Formats: sequence, structure tokens, C-alpha cells
Amino acid sequence: MDTDHAAEPPRIEYTSVFPSGARAMVGLQRAIDGAGLEPLLLELVKMRASQINGCAYCLDMHSKDARALGESEQRLHLLAAWREASCYDARERVALAWCEELTLIWKQGAPDAVYEELARTFAPAEIVALTLAIVAINGWNRLAMSMRTPVGSYVSPHHRTGT
Repeated sequence: MDTDHAAEPPRIEYTSVFPSGARAMVGLQRAIDGAGLEPLLLELVKMRASQINGCAYCLDMHSKDARALGESEQRLHLLAAWREASCYDARERVALAWCEELTLIWKQGAPDAVYEELARTFAPAEIVALTLAIVAINGWNRLAMSMRTPVGSYVSPHHRTGT
């Protein structure tokens, strides 16, 4: 992995070069946000995929969003080891397992055992919304990393003064 690019400028400002593509990605995210899944569950999923992919921009963004929505520092710090941490509920654990399988889909596909647990925990529409959320964050990770989106300046729209 090339680690020498951290201080280099962005390659392309993709939102201005191909605005209809960026709007399509934002539209997908809006559809997911309106699907009724818990906002903090979605932030955990976005962070977990971004951890796996090594996307600093998305980790910065979604940790700020999660904190602004009330997520605890402990749960954010333990996310990489969620299987060993008791602070995640059953629904979050199933979502995180599905996230890992889809983010690393090249390893073994989407295993039946993980999907069966997902189907016991989430309604069909929620499964599709969660799957699309995982597709979207993996896409955003690839955009941010490949175009070298600068890290650190994101301010959450959920940010409250003094937090």
C-alpha cells in the first residue's frame, strides 16, 4: 500500500468534475437514510467498512457524525474488535457481520449463515437498505481514497455547538 501520498494534494475534485455522478451517490445515501434504519447503526456500519478499507476521510466523517448523534467514545474505539466487545446489541452485531462479509465479499461471497441471521433480525426492506448502505460506503471509500480527498476538515451537519 502506498503510504507516501498522505500530504499530497487531491487528484481530482470529483464532485465538480462529474457532478451528476456525485449527485447520484448522494441520492442513494438519501434513500438509505429515509429507509428507517437506526442512524447510529448506519454510522457504525459506515465506520466498520471504512476501517476495513483504510479510508481515513470516511472514518473522520463518520466518527464525527456518530459522536454528534450521541455515540459513545468507547463504542467507537471498540468497533474494530466488536466481536469481543459486549457493548453492541444483537441487531448491531448482525449488521456489522453483514458489513464485513460484503466489504470483503471477494473472500467467500455472502455466506448463507450470515444472511440467515440477518433475515431473522431485519425485515426484507431493511436488509436491502442495509446492503445498499454497505454498497454506498464502499463506493465512497473508493472515491475518497483514489482521489485523495483531504482528511480532517469535515464538520458534521448533526454537530451541536459545544460538542
